[in-house]
Amino acid sequence: MSMKYQIIIPGSLATIAIFSGAILASNNIYADDVVDEVNITVPVSCSLSGAGMNTHNAEITNGTVNSAIGETILKAYCNDNNGFAIYAIGYTDNEDGKNVLTNSSLGDTHDIVAGTATGPVNNVDISQWAMKLSTVTDPAPTYPIVIAGSSADTDKEQGDSDYSTFQAAPDDYALVAKHTSGTDIGASAEGATLKTTYQAYISKTQPAGTYTGQVKYTLVHPNDGTAPTKPISIESAMQTAGKTKQNGYYKMQDLNNTICSMVNIIEADGMTELIDVRDNIVYKVTKLKDGNCWMLNNLALDPTDPVTAANMNASNTNATQSAIDNLLSGGSTTTGWSNTAVATDENTGFYSLTDPIINNTSKDELVVSYGPAAVNGQAKVGVYYNFCAASASTFCYAQNSGVDVPDTLIDASQDICPANWRLFTLDYGGEIEALGQEYGYSSSFRDIFSATMSGYYDGFSRYSFGEWGWWWSSTYMSSNDNMFELGISPTEIEGDFFFMPRSLGFSVRCILNH
Repeated sequence: MSMKYQIIIPGSLATIAIFSGAILASNNIYADDVVDEVNITVPVSCSLSGAGMNTHNAEITNGTVNSAIGETILKAYCNDNNGFAIYAIGYTDNEDGKNVLTNSSLGDTHDIVAGTATGPVNNVDISQWAMKLSTVTDPAPTYPIVIAGSSADTDKEQGDSDYSTFQAAPDDYALVAKHTSGTDIGASAEGATLKTTYQAYISKTQPAGTYTGQVKYTLVHPNDGTAPTKPISIESAMQTAGKTKQNGYYKMQDLNNTICSMVNIIEADGMTELIDVRDNIVYKVTKLKDGNCWMLNNLALDPTDPVTAANMNASNTNATQSAIDNLLSGGSTTTGWSNTAVATDENTGFYSLTDPIINNTSKDELVVSYGPAAVNGQAKVGVYYNFCAASASTFCYAQNSGVDVPDTLIDASQDICPANWRLFTLDYGGEIEALGQEYGYSSSFRDIFSATMSGYYDGFSRYSFGEWGWWWSSTYMSSNDNMFELGISPTEIEGDFFFMPRSLGFSVRCILNH
């Protein structure tokens, strides 16, 4: 290759020479390219909000109808182009499938049933109520939404109710609106807008009083056939799986990962109650954004109770029968902090880790709590366990006991959680880190975990009660007396691999095995 260069000779500005020649490759060095790639992933996000909710009050005299009860503006939005669907269900007394308006003091004989009548039908005068939706055109929506069953619903199926007119509030999740693929996100990103309203006819014989009910609206994404055809709670998934109830509740031990994977109603909206068949204690459970089903209460299993101990076996507990037998034989039949704590080193004051120490005297005591499982800001503290007890006697090694825990010891694989449940993991890539990535280590994490400020036991005394909550993980710390644990206060989250001696009495919270 040949090029011409214009060269200015220093000291002689008037002298210009032209040089024509070849570029010598040896005078130019080009290193290998280094490419630094940046990838930014924007997660799918959907929202459903309502303005004007919980203000639907009407006074209706006997024998008349009111077709303009309340008005709610629903806004639905997803930030991708896969569309979404909106389902509704009549919702009374915090139970799905009750599509009536009730007055608790009068009983169900006088419920206002779901229907569309505006007067007596076939000489039967019965009070009824109904709901309908309409699209909003002023202001113009960011992108359109179709009322299910309406003339605009071009792919409606035969028998679909037209929710653009008054329809009976459904007693199971029913499709009421949908937005197909091809979302036009738009500059405002406000999504589709709907208006809801309600109607009631009051019979001539309806007793005076206030009758209350709710309609719950749930967004399901995507609307491309890959999502379940309707919202599925743990309760309905257990029913679909053919599980049976005990004392009116589905069983903790019957929930499995296959059933949990069916559930698409998460967090507080999907919360349900399951019973532990070992002692008939009922726990609130839900599915969270990490895709796992979690307990939202502290475990309250008391192996020192003779009836509970007699019911515990390898079919209902996450441990082998030999581990359960060891746990029960090591515990005390008396209540309170069982087994005398023995200092294994008088200088350090460490207490024995080799006995399954359990403090059950306060399990029904109420303390400050957060999230959907709390009632009036409180929840029961549950039972406190040292790690020997929490691990169902499988992880009992004391400092200076002559039994050293090898550095290669794996995490605790057995525990006192119900069968199909276990202690959560707490390490890089563990289940608490996954929750932290979904909710952040902030109040959102505290609330979704329904953190209970139960404190902990050290020896015979309780500390941090009402100020901190502490939970064992199954994750082994490379030491002969420590395990990783989760600590939460009203202002702090210690979920980043904090560890404590296994002799302490902490709470237990279980995650569904997966």
